Amino acid sequence: MIFSQPQLLLVDDSTLNLKILREFLPERQYCCTTAQDGRQAWEMLEAEPDRFHAVLLDRIMPGMDGMEVLHKMKQHDGLNQIPVIMQTAASTHQQTLEGLQAGAYYYLAKPFDQATLQAIVDAAVRDHISYLDIRQDLRRTTTTMRLLESGTFHFRTPEEARNLAMLLAHAYPDADRVVTGILELTLNAIEHGNLSIGYKEKSRLIEEDKLEEEIAHRLSSPPYSSRVATAKFSRLPQGLSLHITDQGKGFDWQKYMDFDPERAFDTHGRGIAMANKVSFDQVEYRGNGNQVMTVLRLEQVAAPALAV
Repeated sequence: MIFSQPQLLLVDDSTLNLKILREFLPERQYCCTTAQDGRQAWEMLEAEPDRFHAVLLDRIMPGMDGMEVLHKMKQHDGLNQIPVIMQTAASTHQQTLEGLQAGAYYYLAKPFDQATLQAIVDAAVRDHISYLDIRQDLRRTTTTMRLLESGTFHFRTPEEARNLAMLLAHAYPDADRVVTGILELTLNAIEHGNLSIGYKEKSRLIEEDKLEEEIAHRLSSPPYSSRVATAKFSRLPQGLSLHITDQGKGFDWQKYMDFDPERAFDTHGRGIAMANKVSFDQVEYRGNGNQVMTVLRLEQVAAPALAV
């Protein structure tokens, strides 16, 4: 199904809250559909699983609450990839962690202002459209990569990272499961590794809509222009291994391996955790963080994939 603009499902038992959401989200950018309880939202989602680009979901509602809707979405093959933005006044560390573990990787704390709402919605929709584009491209590319026993690839730009992710994904039994993880790790090697764009700096660049401009500038400027990243793929008896190395100074990788409630309200910063929790059975950073090894165990390839 093709839509002229991103489709949002807004779910809240408060008519006033739904009105505020619709007023804050520009009609020229988003087409908004509303539901006033979890049951109604679930019926809409189940009836048209390929319709919505993101769901803004109130956590606390009578009857079927937001967490129950979220759990049902993550168990549905056609809905488990749709990003869920959990909007709630119940935003304690533990409650946020519960939502993250259940698959709500985007959070919006009530009360919120228009700028914050739009930034989070933009991030969720942007990530989902990117996933849909990659999945569509995967359908068009060859499956002969299943014959690959080992290979070494060098890449320098985000575009090359994307192309490499689509190519390598076909070496795995479940390309849809791993493609986002490969892409996130290769992009991290370029942006944070070779180009030395830190977390706070990336947040600012996204907010100012200057990230692509800054990436292009650094790719053409010393010392960044000469740096390359390397991906080494190996088919081993116990599973499939991918080793990615960049030429950056490394980073404090430990805190990015899991979904962190402290970053749940940010517009980025989920990629490594998604690779670790969703795409691969093992993700291990080495040294100062400029090397990462991933493993997908062959005996577990048939396990259902979680959402990104």
